[in-house]
Amino acid sequence: MTRAMHSPALTLLNASPRLQLIAAVAVRFAATVTRWEQRRRTRVNLSRLDDRMLKDVGLTRMTAQQEYDRRFWQ
Repeated sequence: MTRAMHSPALTLLNASPRLQLIAAVAVRFAATVTRWEQRRRTRVNLSRLDDRMLKDVGLTRMTAQQEYDRRFWQ
């Protein structure tokens, strides 16, 4: 079933250079958004650690807060 779904789509993408470009842009966009979401989740989890856990990973509360305050694209 997976092959049948991919085959016509790939044929269509190969037939049109414009669609190849659109597909490449869409994949890059999805990868970027995924990276941003992963950073957000990591920073939220970091902010929830107590001081003992932060010390275990070599961070202070202030360092963790600075990381949490960063923008998602940074």
